[in-house]
Amino acid sequence: MDQVKDTRPLLVVDLDGTLVRSDMLYESFWSAFSRDWRTPLSALAALARGKAALKARLATLGAPDPATLPYSAEVLDEIGRWRASGGRVVLVTAADQSIANAIASHLGVFDEVHGSDGSTNLKGEAKAAFLRAEYGGGGYVYAGDNSADLPVWRDAAGAVTVGVSPALRARVEDLHRDARHLAPPRSLLPAALRAMRPHQWFKNALIFFPMIAAHDFNAGALLPSLLAVVAFSLVASSVYLLNDLLDIASDRAHPRKRLRPLASGALPLRSGMLMVPALLLAGIGVAVFLPPLFLLVLGAYYILTVAYSLWFKRRPILDIALLASLYTMRVIAGGAASGIDLSVWLLAFSAFLFFSLAAVKRQAELVDMAQRNVTEAAGRGYRVSDLAVVTQMATASGFVAVLVLMLYLNEPEVLMLYHHPLLLWAACLVLLYWVSRMVLVASRGRMNDDPTVFAARDPASLVSVAIIGALFIGAKVL
Repeated sequence: MDQVKDTRPLLVVDLDGTLVRSDMLYESFWSAFSRDWRTPLSALAALARGKAALKARLATLGAPDPATLPYSAEVLDEIGRWRASGGRVVLVTAADQSIANAIASHLGVFDEVHGSDGSTNLKGEAKAAFLRAEYGGGGYVYAGDNSADLPVWRDAAGAVTVGVSPALRARVEDLHRDARHLAPPRSLLPAALRAMRPHQWFKNALIFFPMIAAHDFNAGALLPSLLAVVAFSLVASSVYLLNDLLDIASDRAHPRKRLRPLASGALPLRSGMLMVPALLLAGIGVAVFLPPLFLLVLGAYYILTVAYSLWFKRRPILDIALLASLYTMRVIAGGAASGIDLSVWLLAFSAFLFFSLAAVKRQAELVDMAQRNVTEAAGRGYRVSDLAVVTQMATASGFVAVLVLMLYLNEPEVLMLYHHPLLLWAACLVLLYWVSRMVLVASRGRMNDDPTVFAARDPASLVSVAIIGALFIGAKVL
């Protein structure tokens, strides 16, 4: 008996940029890279055999979790309506077949699934030829998002676009006047700015520490310090984006971090990848106007942050030590930019204080894990059972920082700088209170951000800083 052909209306749906607000090639690359720094070498070797081979290799090394991907609600609704009317829905994508199968299995809404097979990259003309052979010309309605889909739309009986630009929308309407348009495009600028984390630039105020400690407020120190802040902010944003790319899988599993621009799909991974070198070069462009030593410190900072993202963040305690070093390097950069020599006292105080803050950051994450009933941090190397030890590290290091400040204030050359040095001991007590309060706040699960960013928004912290500043000024001028 001849097989009866299914004549129900057919909707063919693309994956990258259509069903999912992301690209599986980039997803699998960064997922694999976060696990193994040698991934780019494996990717280059696979690319020599073609793009389909590259996708197959990366899918093996770092397939994304279908449960956490940023799906398009509009496209899922369209699929639901199509199925409710009795139509069939097929997923046809240039992503590797294994990834397409995993996503289809997770969603459970597709009648068929077709993807790249390691030798054929199912995109553009290749996808159009496949659909003609499989379903015949004009045998389907196609939902896509990219100009590479134009050959497919040309053969299709109807068109659905997802988030396309006005120019591409017009080209599709030339082919199908009744084309339907879902998810109008949004400006990427707000998402790009959020991904740069400008609220984290507050940490770069540490660059002014050497100038403040030396009581050197002339333009020769102030202007270079301001340029250094700009350079550090741009380079730091480059690092934040790189870190978000590497952490995209773990961020999506986190209740708050999943809302970050890259994790949520608000900013395409490709855009984030382009911003990483662009911001780095912009920061270097500003740094060339400063002394060569500053550029050297900036370069060391970038190398260490990349090493942290790729390796150190998975090593308990070492990650805290490196985070503290990155804070301290901002102080060193301030001295390099302004030409002010750094005292051993300032470096010791910075090292202990920032080790305390880095430990508080980990403490807050462990408290959050305990509240969510998560026993082990994915890719971090910490367990909830480590909370007591990390809390002790944060408290002890913070108290040692206060002790270093007290000893520094007792130095004869320091006493000569102030008319009323006894006021400085009161500042030490305020700092002791602030360190203790930061540990307490973190232990209660109320610290949802980096400690320095939290402090910039916390009224008690701002009052503490104001009091300390007032005491130092009073000791100097009264």
